[in-house]
Amino acid sequence: MASAFTAAAFLLHFQLLLILVLLPPSAAQPGFISLDCGGARDHTDAIGIQWTSDATFVSGGQTAQLLVQNGLQSQQFATVRYFPADNRKYCYTMNVRNRTRYLVRATFLYGNFDNSNVYPKFDISLGASPWSTIVVDDATTPVVEEAIILAAAPTLSVCLSNASTGQPFISTLELRQFNGSLYYTTDETRFFLALSARINFGAESNDSIRYPDDPFDRIWESDSVRRANYLVDVAPGTARISTTKPIFVSINEEPPEKVMQTAVVGQDGYLNYRLDLEGFPANAWGVSYFAEIEDLAPNETRKFKLEVPGMPALSKPTVDVEENAQGKYRLYEPGYTNLSLPFVFSFGFRKTNDSSEGPILNALEIYKYVQITMGSQDASIMASMVSRYSQAGWAQEGGDPCLPASWSWVQCSSEDAPRVFSITLSGKNITGSIPVELTKLSALVELRLDGNSFSGQIPDFSACHNLQYIHLENNQLTGELPPSLGDLPNLKELYVQNNKLSGQVPKSLFKRSIILNFSGNSDLHIVNKGISHTILIICVVIGAIVLLGAAFGCYFFTCRRKKKSHEDTVVIAAPAKKLGSYFSEVATESAHRFSLSEIEDATAKFERRIGSGGFGIVYYGKLADGREIAVKLLTNDSYQGIREFLNEVTLLSRIHHRHLVTFLGYSQQDGKNILVYEFMHNGTLKEHLRGASEEKITSWLKRLEIAEDAAKGIEYLHTGCSPTIIHRDLKSSNILLDKNMRAKVADFGLSKPAVDGSHVSSIVRGTVGYLDPEYYISQQLTEKSDIYSFGVILLELISGHEPISNDNFGLNCRNIVAWARSHIEGGNIHAIIDQSLDRGLLSQRCSRRSRTPSPLSGDPRRCSAPPQSNSSCSCPAATGPWAIPRR
Repeated sequence: MASAFTAAAFLLHFQLLLILVLLPPSAAQPGFISLDCGGARDHTDAIGIQWTSDATFVSGGQTAQLLVQNGLQSQQFATVRYFPADNRKYCYTMNVRNRTRYLVRATFLYGNFDNSNVYPKFDISLGASPWSTIVVDDATTPVVEEAIILAAAPTLSVCLSNASTGQPFISTLELRQFNGSLYYTTDETRFFLALSARINFGAESNDSIRYPDDPFDRIWESDSVRRANYLVDVAPGTARISTTKPIFVSINEEPPEKVMQTAVVGQDGYLNYRLDLEGFPANAWGVSYFAEIEDLAPNETRKFKLEVPGMPALSKPTVDVEENAQGKYRLYEPGYTNLSLPFVFSFGFRKTNDSSEGPILNALEIYKYVQITMGSQDASIMASMVSRYSQAGWAQEGGDPCLPASWSWVQCSSEDAPRVFSITLSGKNITGSIPVELTKLSALVELRLDGNSFSGQIPDFSACHNLQYIHLENNQLTGELPPSLGDLPNLKELYVQNNKLSGQVPKSLFKRSIILNFSGNSDLHIVNKGISHTILIICVVIGAIVLLGAAFGCYFFTCRRKKKSHEDTVVIAAPAKKLGSYFSEVATESAHRFSLSEIEDATAKFERRIGSGGFGIVYYGKLADGREIAVKLLTNDSYQGIREFLNEVTLLSRIHHRHLVTFLGYSQQDGKNILVYEFMHNGTLKEHLRGASEEKITSWLKRLEIAEDAAKGIEYLHTGCSPTIIHRDLKSSNILLDKNMRAKVADFGLSKPAVDGSHVSSIVRGTVGYLDPEYYISQQLTEKSDIYSFGVILLELISGHEPISNDNFGLNCRNIVAWARSHIEGGNIHAIIDQSLDRGLLSQRCSRRSRTPSPLSGDPRRCSAPPQSNSSCSCPAATGPWAIPRR
C-alpha cells in the first residue's frame, strides 16, 4: 500500500511539473499582455516578460525595422507598426475583465523607421477618451505613456489617430492587471489616471526597477537619471541610504520591496525637489512612500512635514514614519488623491524642531486625472453588431465607432456625444440576415448594404425616423417589402432591385415622392394597375431622359467644346481633358455629393447670407441630421472660378485635420456649383481683430492659442500630406473660429501640391499684404511662401492692425512688415503691441523678473507707444524659469 501511495504521489508531482513547463505565456504571467508591435515572432526578453506579435490585435498598418541604432537592445524595440496619416483611427483591442483596474503602457521609439527624418506627432486615446499627444523629438529616445484605468467593458482599445506630422506608429503596447483596491479612486468611472512621475529615490544605479521585482510591472525610474527641469533644486546635504533587510509592503499600492529598500535623507534637515509635470496644471493623484530603513538609537527621532511653496494648505500633519507605519521596515503611504498641481511642481520635506534626524523619502508617484469621454450614443449598438462579424476586416477597426475618429464605413454627427447617421457596407461579402442592431440607430440617415449576400427578410426600420436613403440592392433578400418603409417620414430613395423579394409593393411607397427601384424581383408585383401604369411611364420617361442626356452630353463634348454660355455646367466650362482628370480625382476620393434639394432644404432656399468673397456667397444651413453647415455658392462661372471650385473638391476630399475646416461635400445641379463645409460659429479671425469692440479678442493667451491652432493646420499641409500642399492664400479672413474659439484654416481654392519638394513654377496668386515678395519676384512657389503669409498673420495678432494701411503705418511703410521691422530695429518692440490686449499676465512675469517695478505693472497703455513714438518702455531680460513659459 505504501509503495502504491508513493507511486501515485510521484505521478501527481510529475503531472504538476509538466503542466508548469507547458503553461502558455499568459498563464505564466496572469493579467499580462505584452505586444511587440511590428514583430513577427513571440519571444521572451531578458527579464522574463513574454512578448507576443501584435498582428492579431490590430487591423491594418505596416511593419518596419528601425534604421537608427538605439541603446535599447531588446528585440521588441527593433520594429514598429505604422499607419497612414489620414482621417481614420487605428485601434488595438485587448480582452479584459470588466470592473478591474489595469495599467496600460505604450512605447514609441521612432528610429527613423520611415527614412524621412520627420519626427511624428499624433494622438493616442483609450477607447473614445483622448489620452495624450505623442511628440517625438529624438529618434533614439522612446516616448513612454502610462495610464491606469478601470475596465468598463469586456475589451479595451488603444487607438492612434490624427497625425499632424509624419505617420502614427507604435513600438510596444502592454497591459498589466491590478489586484484588489490598488489605485482605487472615488471618481474612477469618470476619470482615468495618466502617469506623470514614478520615482525611486536613493536608487543605487541608473537602472529602473520593474518586473519581476514589481509583480505588476510598474517601471520605477531611478532618481539618479537627470533630465532637464526634472528632479532639480536638490537640497544640500541630501544623502542616499539603503538596506538589505526585508520591508513589509503589502498594503495600499504595494510598491516593490526593492524600491522601498533605498531612500534619500536630508542630513541638513530638509529635502527639496522640483520637477516639470507634463500636461499640468491639472488635478492630480499623488502619494509619497516612506519606510524607516535606518536603525535609529532610542534617543533619535525622525519627524518632518511636507512643504509646497505657495500652497500652505497642502502641509500635512507631522510625519513620524516609524510611528505611522507601526514599526521599522514597514510601508507608510500618505498622500492626496485629488489635488491641483502646477506645471512646475516644487516640493520638500523639513524636519520639525523636536526631530534629531532629517526627513526621509523612498519613492513618489504622481498621476494626472484625465476625463473619460463617454463616447458615442450608439457605441453599444455598434459593438453588438460588429461582434457578429469578428473575422471580417471591416469589423475589426476597434474603439468607439465615432470617437476620436469614425470607423471608415461610418459617419457620425458632430455632437459631444455623437450619433451614427450613415453606414456604408457596400460590397463587403456579408452573409446572413440584416443585423437587427441597425434598426435601433434612431439617428440613421443613410444605409448602404448593397452588393452583399444578405438573406432573409428586410427588418422593420420604423424606429429610424430620419432615414432618407436605403440601398439594399444586389443581395439575396426574401419575403415582402415591409409596409413600414412607406411610413418613414423622410425617405427619399429605396433601392431593393435584384433580390428575391415577393408579394405586393406597399401602396404607401407611392404616396410621396420616393425614388423606388424594385426591378429584378420576379415575384414582387403591384396589384393596382393605375400605379403599375404610372411606374411604367416613369421608367420610360427616366430611360428617355438618360438617353437624351447621353446624346446631349456627347454633342456638347464632341461638337461644342469650344462654346461657352452662362448656362453651361462645370463640365462644359473647362477643357475636356483637364476636367476629365479632375473628375476622376473626385470619384477616386469619394467626395460626398449633395442634391440641390438637400442644400435648398438646409438653407431654406439660401435665406441667411453669412459671408462673401471673390469665389461666391456663403450661406448658413442645417442638415436633416442636425449638423450646421456653411454653404458656398459659386457666383464666378469663369474658367478660373470653376477651376478653384474643382481644386477645393478634389483637394479637400482627401485631407483631414482638426485645424483644417472640415469639407462635407459638394453639389453640381441646375447650373449651381456648391461647396459644403462645417459651420464655424465665430466667423473669421479678421473680424475678431478689427471688428466691433464687443467681438474683439483682447486676451493675449487666446490670440496665442489661435496662432498655434493655425500653425498646426499649416504644418499638416506642409509635412503631413504627400505631396506637400501649399495653401497660397493664407490670411486672417481665411482663419475661421469654431464655437470654442479654436482656429481652423479654410479656403483652398488656390492651393497647389508641391512636386517632390521642389520649387513649383506658377502664376502668382494670393492677397496683397500677405504675398511673399520672393514668390512674387521669382514666381517660384515653395512652402516658404505660406510661412511668410503666416508671419503676416502673426503680426496682425500682435498688433491688431491690417496688413496694408496708410493711416496706421504712414506713407513710408504702408505695410505691416516694414512698419514692424522699423520698430524692432529701433529697439521699440512695444510699439507694435495692440493697445487693447490684456497684458496682466505679461505684467506679472515682468515684475517677477525685475527687482524694480515693471513699467507694465500700472496702466497697460504705458507700454503701448504709438507707431511713431520713441518710447523706451521695456521689459527686463528674461531669465530663469520665467524665460519660456510652457503650456
